[in-house]
Amino acid sequence: MADDLELDLVEISPNANPPVCQIVDFQKFLYQQKKRQKELKTKQTKVVVKDIRFGPNIDDHDFNFKLNHAKKFLEEGFKVKAFVFFKGRTIVYKEKGEITLLKFAQELEDLGKVEKMPVLEGKKMSIIIAPKK
Repeated sequence: MADDLELDLVEISPNANPPVCQIVDFQKFLYQQKKRQKELKTKQTKVVVKDIRFGPNIDDHDFNFKLNHAKKFLEEGFKVKAFVFFKGRTIVYKEKGEITLLKFAQELEDLGKVEKMPVLEGKKMSIIIAPKK
């Protein structure tokens, strides 16, 4: 039948029982498949995480400066990972770091939601904030 119509016999679903075949123009079939894959690719969204780094003894001005950057990132739709880096003996101030991160999350409450609460991982205590839809 495919030869009579001058088309190709294309196996659509080889795993089905019995296998499904279709009589179509093979070049047109490939074109449509590529088009479908391209559409699926454009619908995917990549998650971008922006980092903001604090020290355990951060000043109010520095905190507000970084807070404004985080607000801008959340408005653009990026996730924000804020972390306090403890250098040397500053690991003693774990409580200060946690307070800073919780204050940071509280300030950004209207723009984003906390995805991961403050966790100490080695010398870093981090928190992840995702933008609200």
